[in-house]
Amino acid sequence: MIRLPTALWTIALCLGLTCATQAQTLRWSSSGDPLTMDPHSQNELMTNTINAQVYERLLSRDRQLQLVPGLATSWQAVSPTVWRFKLRTGVKFHDGTPFNADDVVFSIKRAQAPTSQLNAYALACGEPVKIDDYTVEFRLKQVNPIFLQHIEALPIMSKVWSEKHKVTRPLDFKNREESHASMNANGTGPYMLVQRQPGVRTVHKRNPNYWGRFEGNVQESVFTPIANDATRLAALVSGELDFVHDPAPRDIARLRNTAGVKVVEGQENRVVFIGLDQGREELLYSSVKGKNPFKDHRVRRALYQAVDIETLRTKLMNGLSVPTGAITPSPLGAYNDPELEKRLPYDVKAARALMAEAGYADGFEFTLDCPNNRYVNDEEICIALAGMWAQLKVKVRVNAMPRTTYFPKIEKLDTSAYMLGWGGAITDAETSMTPLYRNRAPGGIGAYNYGNYRNDKADELAGKSSVEGDPVKREALVKAALQAYREDIAVIPLHRQMIPWAVRANVTPAHKADNYVELKWFSVGAR
Repeated sequence: MIRLPTALWTIALCLGLTCATQAQTLRWSSSGDPLTMDPHSQNELMTNTINAQVYERLLSRDRQLQLVPGLATSWQAVSPTVWRFKLRTGVKFHDGTPFNADDVVFSIKRAQAPTSQLNAYALACGEPVKIDDYTVEFRLKQVNPIFLQHIEALPIMSKVWSEKHKVTRPLDFKNREESHASMNANGTGPYMLVQRQPGVRTVHKRNPNYWGRFEGNVQESVFTPIANDATRLAALVSGELDFVHDPAPRDIARLRNTAGVKVVEGQENRVVFIGLDQGREELLYSSVKGKNPFKDHRVRRALYQAVDIETLRTKLMNGLSVPTGAITPSPLGAYNDPELEKRLPYDVKAARALMAEAGYADGFEFTLDCPNNRYVNDEEICIALAGMWAQLKVKVRVNAMPRTTYFPKIEKLDTSAYMLGWGGAITDAETSMTPLYRNRAPGGIGAYNYGNYRNDKADELAGKSSVEGDPVKREALVKAALQAYREDIAVIPLHRQMIPWAVRANVTPAHKADNYVELKWFSVGAR
């Protein structure tokens, strides 16, 4: 019997079969592409999850979304307004530069810039001060009851790399600014960016010098955005893809009965709602001249009560949504209350009466801006809402567009009405109220309040809750603020998404309620 050397056996096997090394490449897709590789510029799910493979934070989260050490090994509150962090030693950025306190101070200050969509979180963390190479203090102007939640949201960049490539401030995405950080990345994370072709593919490879632990076996990640649901599904079923991050709800039943494919799912910490321009005296893109109907509470309530949420849930979302009247991402959130979850009743007759009372018995026209590759069935939901509001003689022009066009548009407040989803790992109401609903102000307050909504009473309550250290007093403030926003119909809440993932049978994923993909927890078996 002829015995071949082991190396030759490996070559022979890989010629005829898929070898194990190839099997450790995860090929995955979603309907949309990351907006940028700059980790501080945009606060958007796919952008954040792709960038999180490269850029780490001082704190991290486990599978249950609990805070655990990241680039910091320990932390303590020295006083109510001073936090001290001990940093992990021996960590290097992907270019070989050592990580230290200078990078932390630089990154937090960078994230505080006006061009950063994380600046509300970063500014809430106060002034970062280097004590020594591996100790950093955060000196706050006032008490921040969720300081640790805020600091966990801030990616750490290399100061040396950023200065070298002239990217010391986040790029101005809404004005189409590009920089070296748009297409390149250099973090301390488990994966290194190898290739970035916007709209085509993003490739990462495992960081051989990673300080942490890999629970999975993925050596390489190839992400390919595919906008068309059917094409994305076909690629998974045929084996061209290993993982689809956002299968269409209408396809889930079929996928569950497809050989070689499995579905994993759970509720996402994300609320989807419709925002309305309540700031302008005359509504843009509308048939109404000289005034703004959305400033009238009766009109907002009428639109809300004309939403047949059960039809959206059963017919459009195929049961993969949880209707809510809440304006926060998670029912698990601190200080949440069943009363805050209740929706106004679906009642077209009452809605028509409200419209007539407000002087709009014959309706009016307006444009609803909507993404078509960001949230589950986003464009379809907007079209369905247009049909429902037609019962009030309101004519809605649905203006759907890709996320890369959509977000720069609404960030400029160039909208009459818009769809937005809000979520992530943090369940505390603070991280919804301050960016989404508070009166727009410097420091990131109301930064995502694209309708320029104002409610001085609720704003005062929310502002006080942001700096209240006493849990009992803070609970009362949070609930009162949320109730005030709810009663005023700051936005029209729709539902919380369920997040089914579809994977090949040989893939072991790590599904979490924040919908982040943690590549270091994924395993891919032989194909």
